[in-house]
Amino acid sequence: MSAVSAPRLRPFPLGDVRIGEDGMFARSRRQMLHLARAYPVDRLLAVFRANAGLDVRGAEPPGAWEGFGHPDEQPWSEHDYPGREAAHTANLLRGHYAGHFLSMLSLAAAGEADAGLRGKVDEFVAGLAEVQAALAASGRYSHPGFLAAYGEWQFSRLEQYAPYGEIWAPYYTCHKIMAGLLDAYELAGSTQALEIVTGMARWVGSRLRRLDAAQLQRMWSLYIAGEFGGMNETLARLAAVTGEPEFLDTARLFDQRELIDAGRSGLDILDGMHANQHLPQLIGYVDEYEATGDREYLDAAQGVWGQVVPGRMYPHGGTGESELWGPAGSVARDIGRRNAETCATYNLVKLSRRLFAHTLDPRYTDYIDRALSNHILGSRRDVDSDVSPEVTYMFPVHPGALPEYDNIGTCCGGTGLENHVTQQASIFLRGEDGDLWVTQYTPAELDWTERGVRVVLEQEHPFASTVRVRVEPTGGPLALTVHLRIPDWVEGEPRATVAGRPLALDVRNGYASVRRTWRRGEALTLELPTALRAVPAVDDPHLVHLRYGPHVLVARSDSTTALELAIAAARHPDGSLVSDADPAQALRDGGVTVDGIRFVPSWTGADARYHMYVRVADAAVGFAGVQTEVPARQREDGSTLLDDVWAGPGPVTVTEFAERVVTAVRDGLRDGLLGGAEAHTVLHAARAAVIAFGDGDGSAVASLDAARDSIRVDEPAAPAVEIRTAEPAAASGWHLQAPTVLLRAATWDGAQARIDVRIGDGRWQRYDGPLRVDVEGEVVVQARAIAGGRTGTATRVLHIDTRPPVTQARVTDLGASVEILLVAEDDVSGVEQIHWQGEGTFWATFQEAFVRTLTDREQVIEFAASDRAGNEEPLRRLVLPARSSVERG
Repeated sequence: MSAVSAPRLRPFPLGDVRIGEDGMFARSRRQMLHLARAYPVDRLLAVFRANAGLDVRGAEPPGAWEGFGHPDEQPWSEHDYPGREAAHTANLLRGHYAGHFLSMLSLAAAGEADAGLRGKVDEFVAGLAEVQAALAASGRYSHPGFLAAYGEWQFSRLEQYAPYGEIWAPYYTCHKIMAGLLDAYELAGSTQALEIVTGMARWVGSRLRRLDAAQLQRMWSLYIAGEFGGMNETLARLAAVTGEPEFLDTARLFDQRELIDAGRSGLDILDGMHANQHLPQLIGYVDEYEATGDREYLDAAQGVWGQVVPGRMYPHGGTGESELWGPAGSVARDIGRRNAETCATYNLVKLSRRLFAHTLDPRYTDYIDRALSNHILGSRRDVDSDVSPEVTYMFPVHPGALPEYDNIGTCCGGTGLENHVTQQASIFLRGEDGDLWVTQYTPAELDWTERGVRVVLEQEHPFASTVRVRVEPTGGPLALTVHLRIPDWVEGEPRATVAGRPLALDVRNGYASVRRTWRRGEALTLELPTALRAVPAVDDPHLVHLRYGPHVLVARSDSTTALELAIAAARHPDGSLVSDADPAQALRDGGVTVDGIRFVPSWTGADARYHMYVRVADAAVGFAGVQTEVPARQREDGSTLLDDVWAGPGPVTVTEFAERVVTAVRDGLRDGLLGGAEAHTVLHAARAAVIAFGDGDGSAVASLDAARDSIRVDEPAAPAVEIRTAEPAAASGWHLQAPTVLLRAATWDGAQARIDVRIGDGRWQRYDGPLRVDVEGEVVVQARAIAGGRTGTATRVLHIDTRPPVTQARVTDLGASVEILLVAEDDVSGVEQIHWQGEGTFWATFQEAFVRTLTDREQVIEFAASDRAGNEEPLRRLVLPARSSVERG
């Protein structure tokens, strides 16, 4: 089937583009290719072979979600499933990880032109063919194309609306297997894979065509149980490959009308929805649009994308909390302890690539750059492994977060396999008119044989603002239009030269089009001005992340409470940040320092704690990194003079900056935030910042001087209030014992001030001396000082957690083994991790169940939980009986 609505741009074959070894993406690609070559295919096939009654050849499955299942589980069909009460089951998503691994092997084989990897693809596919044949020969299932690592019963139970718990997303797993097989055909040339996936597609159609539309819609709306990944994408791709319309008809049976209608109409229904349950189907809608020309598919995909980016997007490109979307325009309010599932970003990147190819809208390539350079690259731990993808499940954004690496056999472990062998897919694109599009800047090389040209991108290091584009014809001079992306992070006007001569850039819609005849040996040098900036969250101007070019920077600190930094005082007149050294060089050397805190790229792959957000909390007024001694007093609503200066959108020129400062000073005098002498000091500091930055015509300095001359130095200010504690907090930022609050007020004339204090939601009371705070959690302390008819206020948040978590051990008898689930609760700072020890093993887990086989002697499991504050539970014991005693009983 030929495309009815073909995209305007197409990617190059993966093997035509090479990632440069000196670029930032080379490390994770090399590490994932190592796993691709080292991991045995038999381990991936083990769950399939066991389900089909075939010899597993002594192989153990990958583990975690990808295990053999319950010892008593059978490969039930839809007719012999004994029911939920009688059926012992486990690992009900098994097979999905193997599908991802097959996709990864196929992608890697295509990208590396590696015969060894192609051989592994063939071995893998042959094993799946053997399993499919064995399942068909059993006569147990509804169609000979059935292929899974469990029985057909999950699919029939879904048709009866079985909930998540009894079943676990059977069509999700089906999609991963089918996608892997289709990748094996398209990328590695496996015709056997096409035969297998075609049989699976006929089986899917035979199941779904007998259901009515209402039943299908209800199935697809079920939380997790109805999750189907990108079944519509793979079936539409298969229809295009085979030319068989029935597969496109089957793809459309997965259309979720509620989401399509909401996306194309602009109605936002995402709040509370499972993010990665729905993102993959949007990619499928683009395939369905291309196959049918039905515009509602493309409109739906664009509409939902726009509801996620930027209103539900964290700095590194991630989305969601505990896999769910929060309210629209809610980022700061949706920060929990498990933000940004890596699967979701994987699918948002894939969707963005497809949407850009149709629309040429630079929003999509800006997102791709952000997500790949931060979330995706940072999702791979910087270690080599023969057994684990070492990727993140969540890449959280809360204070003092730790990435959730490893993830063998999980959903993000699966997509993570693919992420790091496909980085080259977003660098170069080709237009139907023969033009070349460069959408990402990282060292890379393109061999475009059809046009007889080699294109090389060069960059000295990842933080360099200069890139070189070499367009080298393999023959004579070549007329070629190259469209160069001008990213959203560029500061000021980009500049270009060829052979040292300036080249005028025609920048439209985020891209500069260079139309010229290229000759071998020429290079276009593109300068993309870059600055260090603090970017506020969409719903909280005081919560910011630091960015340098495409790189999101994270603060290194052991604290698990929000870092409060003097960010406003670190801003130049144009809003960029002062740092301890040139940011590019500092980042190249290991990190840039702002207000005494070191910031590093989010993509390092390190295990250390990080803060993706920091809180703007200036104690004193200052500009361009120089602080005055003027207190940053607060109004009753908490706002300060610095908030007035930098309220978004902030000033970007010295003239705008000077106007903001003058207005803020006058308002501050009116509101008691400043005295006259202090106003002079502030205006003088702003003047110095303008001169240092550069005031071309002197108008900014003149306006600051005029404002200073109009203000009397003897105008009074409100008292300045200071809140501190007698006891320092722990390294985590939490007080592990009830703290004592100390207050102090300073007046402009040295007079005595009355001080009142309020703890949390309590009443205001007179402050007569040190005050003990016996409340747990995040406690807001407010103080006000009154003198001379003026009131000064201050607010401070204390984090108090004096009690350790409590863990319960839940044990389920499996006969020859037991399943143990350790569940810890801490409703203050939250559980950090649970340690358990048994048989010489010590492990930390995020509350996942594990199985222990009973032996001929008692086993002792010791466990304890710690919280994010630093409290640790006393060590506890669980005794597992000897197997012989259980049998005698």
